[in-house]
Amino acid sequence: MDTKNGSSTTDFILLGFSDRPQLEPIISGVVFISYIVTLVGNTTIILVSYLDTQLHTPMYFFLTNLSFLDLCYATSIIPQMLVNLWGPTKSITYGGCVLQFFFALDLGATECLLLAVMAYDRYAAVCQPLHYMVIMNPQLCQNMVLTAWLGGLGSALIVCSLTLKLPRCGNREVDNFFCEMPALIKMACVYSKVIEITVFALGVVFLLAPISLILISYGIITQAVMRVKSEARWHKVLNTCGSHLTAVTLFYGTIIYMYMKPQNSTSQDEGKFLSLFYTIITPTLNPLIYTLRNKDVKSAVKRILCVERWSAKS
Repeated sequence: MDTKNGSSTTDFILLGFSDRPQLEPIISGVVFISYIVTLVGNTTIILVSYLDTQLHTPMYFFLTNLSFLDLCYATSIIPQMLVNLWGPTKSITYGGCVLQFFFALDLGATECLLLAVMAYDRYAAVCQPLHYMVIMNPQLCQNMVLTAWLGGLGSALIVCSLTLKLPRCGNREVDNFFCEMPALIKMACVYSKVIEITVFALGVVFLLAPISLILISYGIITQAVMRVKSEARWHKVLNTCGSHLTAVTLFYGTIIYMYMKPQNSTSQDEGKFLSLFYTIITPTLNPLIYTLRNKDVKSAVKRILCVERWSAKS
């Protein structure tokens, strides 16, 4: 690491929303409540999916991974953000910034691939119901999830190594509430065409390709649903697929807008609020989206609670 150009291991200043101090109490309250909901909601999904044998299916295997991912994603960002919002200083150590940057990239890219995997699972369940358990066998499910996690890891290693090599010329101010790639690139005192091309290429692989596969899957699913004559089955398909499609829209919509546009075309304030949405709000909404209209999860919770009550009485 070149220490002469300001890329040394010094603390960074996370500016966050310091230019709008009147908003900070509101934002900190929303973020704190969102974090509690994220922890409780996603932990509940993981525990219920593990404890109830009727939820030992491919769909809930993927949903468990998504919940664990959202827990890690939120935890890598929110605690430090709350410390800075509530405390007198806005600093983060160089090592902390690097870790936050790496995990945000890793987990974000993994979620992009995982949502595409979940769309394929819904396609198999709706369009190939008789062969669903054969198609989505445990080995295939594990390999797909492993590919998503390793793909996210690989992309994070590439982007982090390129971004952290950029000279900062003594600049220590990160104009965001966490160490995110666009803000770190804007700290650099040189323009890097290599990073721009790399980010665009990875954006195609991790954003445009998965969303294309998701749209194709749901196009086929829509055709299949239109042929369904059973009203009960039609509603079940809409409930399970509608939840996933809502999560996909919320996550991909903001991420694509943020990362696939030229970095200079997005204002910093706009970027902060977009980041706030997909890093804080989306992990909070996911457990609500997947459980509020999901009768399987509600029934599983009731079964587990009944067993606990019966055990307590006996």
